[in-house]
Amino acid sequence: MGVAGCGKSSLGAAVAQAQALPLIEGDDHHSPASREKMRQGIALTDADREGWLAALGQLLQDHPEGAVLTCSALKKAYRDRLRAACAGVRFAFLEIDRAHAGERVAARVNTHFFSTTLVDSQFATLESPVGEPGVLRLDALLPITTLQDQVCAWLAAAHQETTP
Repeated sequence: MGVAGCGKSSLGAAVAQAQALPLIEGDDHHSPASREKMRQGIALTDADREGWLAALGQLLQDHPEGAVLTCSALKKAYRDRLRAACAGVRFAFLEIDRAHAGERVAARVNTHFFSTTLVDSQFATLESPVGEPGVLRLDALLPITTLQDQVCAWLAAAHQETTP
């Protein structure tokens, strides 16, 4: 989880492959209207995200064996919705500064619907999950392989804690 440009999709794919779990790309489940708003540089509202969060929660429930979900989950309320849908869900928080996020979003402008003008709104909306249960804070500027190793080690440790 994290703001646009932090590396959610790249890390999610790497972790899903390493853990042999299905990948749920959150961006694929936005409504056409929400995608168009973001393409036009209009920030989504809580109401816009309502159906999206419900769909993501259902997708998590549809994978009781586990899955990797890439999702901004910027507000605590959004994370709590996902927690309510899937007990034991964990969040790998890719922390990045505004400048680097802007550069990354600008670099993919021709391949992604998200407008570069929305990066500031992402940071304005972000409620840091640091301190919440089941959250791993990551430096989004580290190499993907390093981040993948950190997440996989964290998941393995969490699994050992819950296995009798």
